[in-house]
Amino acid sequence: MAQLTRLLDIEQLEVTFPDHPAVQGLSLRLHSGEIVALVGESGSGKSVSARALVGLAGDNARVQASKARLYNAKGETRDLRKLSAKAWQQVRGGEIGFVLQDALTSLDPLKTIGAEVAEALCRHQKIPRREVAARVQQLLEDVGIPDARQRMDQYAHELSGGLRQRALIASALAGGPTLLIADEPTTALDVTVQQRILSLFRQLADRGHGVLLITHDLAVVAKIADRVLVMRHGRVVEQGETAALLAAPQHPYTRQLLAAIPGVHTRNQWLADPGTSQLNITPPVDRQKRLLSVQQLHLAFRRPDGSRHQVLDDISLQLRHGETLGLVGESGSGKTSLGKVILGLIKAQQGEVWLENQRWSQMNEADRRPLRQRIQTISQDPLGAFNPLYTVMQIVQQPLRLQANASAEKITARTEALMQQVGLPLALLSRRPAALSGGQRQRVAIAQALASDPEILICDEPVSALDVLTQAQILDLLRRLQIQLGLSMLFISHDPGVVLHMSHRVAVLSAGKIVEVVDTTHPRPTAENNYSRQLLFSGG
Repeated sequence: MAQLTRLLDIEQLEVTFPDHPAVQGLSLRLHSGEIVALVGESGSGKSVSARALVGLAGDNARVQASKARLYNAKGETRDLRKLSAKAWQQVRGGEIGFVLQDALTSLDPLKTIGAEVAEALCRHQKIPRREVAARVQQLLEDVGIPDARQRMDQYAHELSGGLRQRALIASALAGGPTLLIADEPTTALDVTVQQRILSLFRQLADRGHGVLLITHDLAVVAKIADRVLVMRHGRVVEQGETAALLAAPQHPYTRQLLAAIPGVHTRNQWLADPGTSQLNITPPVDRQKRLLSVQQLHLAFRRPDGSRHQVLDDISLQLRHGETLGLVGESGSGKTSLGKVILGLIKAQQGEVWLENQRWSQMNEADRRPLRQRIQTISQDPLGAFNPLYTVMQIVQQPLRLQANASAEKITARTEALMQQVGLPLALLSRRPAALSGGQRQRVAIAQALASDPEILICDEPVSALDVLTQAQILDLLRRLQIQLGLSMLFISHDPGVVLHMSHRVAVLSAGKIVEVVDTTHPRPTAENNYSRQLLFSGG
C-alpha cells in the first residue's frame, strides 16, 4: 500500500430531510492508498452520505458536521462545510471523483466516450488542446478499456455494462482527483467484469488514490476493502479492519448481512431467517416430467457493419416439473437472448422449443396466446416494465382481466389473495410503481406473474438490483412459492452465489454455448470444466 496521507476527515456528519433523519453522527477518515467501504442495506444512509460528501445531498437536505475537511495532494485543506456552489464545481471532478452505479444514465448519450472524458479533462486540468486526445486515450487504457482509440468514438449505448462503467471511472479520474467515491459501482455487473472493476480500484489505491466504496455487498468488501463501516438506519453500528470484522462480527446486524449472502453453502437454508426450520425447503422434482425442452437452438444477429454475431450456438436444455434450472454466464454470453427465445419474443434461425408436448417455437402468436398463461416472466427492472401511470391494483389485475368469465368480484378477491401471497399489504394497491421500494416492486412483479397460474417462471436477473437483505427476502419468497405451487423456474443471473443457492442444476453459458450443466443437489457440487469451476466456485 502507498504511503498514507490523510485525504478526508469527517466528524459527526448529519443529513436530515423534512420527513426523516437520513444520516446521524457519521465519522470517517480516509487516507491515500486506502479503500474504505461503507456498507448497509437500502435506506441505511450510505448513498446519502456519499452525496453529502460531494455537495449533492439535495436542496431539501440539511447537512451538518462538526468537521468536514478535504486534503489535496499539495497539502492544502478545504472545509467542505463552507464551500460555495462555484467552489463545489472545482472540487467535484478536480479533487473528488464521483462514480455512480448506472453508467448508462450517468454518461451523456449525445457525446462519445472520448468527448465525455475530454470535457472533464479540460475543465479541471491545464493541458494543451493538441495533447487532449492522447491523454483521453491514456485514461481509457488506464481503466482497462481495450482498443481505447476506437472506443473513444463510440457512444455509451454502444458499449457493454463493464466498458461503460470503466469509461465513467475514466471520466471521474480525468480531473486528477486524489479521492474517488464510488456508489454501488459493481452491483449490475457480472462476476468477471466486477472483478476487473475491483482490481482497478485496488490499482488506484496502490498508486496513491483513496477510494470510498459504497456497497451493500459484503462479498465485494471482503475482496478489496482495507476497512469497513457498517451502517443501519443512518448510523454506523460497527466498524474495523475488514478481515477482522468479517471473521468475527460483533453486531447482530452485521451477522445478519453476512448470513444473507447466498451461495452453495446456503442451498438448504432460508436466507432472510436462517433460524427457521429447514424442513421441506427443497421442493420435490419430477425428473420424468419435462415441462420445457430446448433443442439445438442457433441464433445470430447482423451487426451494423454487416458481419454476423453468433448469439446462441447449439443450445439444448430441459426443465423438469418442480425444478429450478439456473442459467449463469458473463454479460454477452447469451443468457437474456435464450430467455427471449424461450418466451417466444424472438425466433431462432434453427432449433425448437417444446412446451411439454407442443412445438411452442413453431406456433404463430395467435395459437401461442392461449398457452402463454403457462409460462410467465419476472424481469430485472419492474419499474421500467410497469406502466408508470398504473396503480399496483391495475398492474396486478392486467392478466386477470384477460381471463374469460372473470367477474369484478373474482378479480378483486384474486388480487387481494395475490398481494397476501407475495407479502404485500393491501394499502399498497393504490400506489404507483415510483412510490414503492425496490423490494416492493419486485413483489408486485411476482404477483402479476402468478396471476395467470403459470407452471413455469422465467426469472431474468430478478434480484440483481436489490440489496443483500431485500434479495434474501425475494429469494425466500420465490422458494416458498415454488414449494406451495409446484412451479418450475428458469433462473437467469450473472451472480453465481444466487444461482447456486436457488438451483437444482446450473447451466453455464459462455459465448453462446453451454459448456457444462452442474448438479447442485450433490452434497459437494463441483464442475469439470475449468471455466465453470472458476465462475461458480472460485469466489470471484
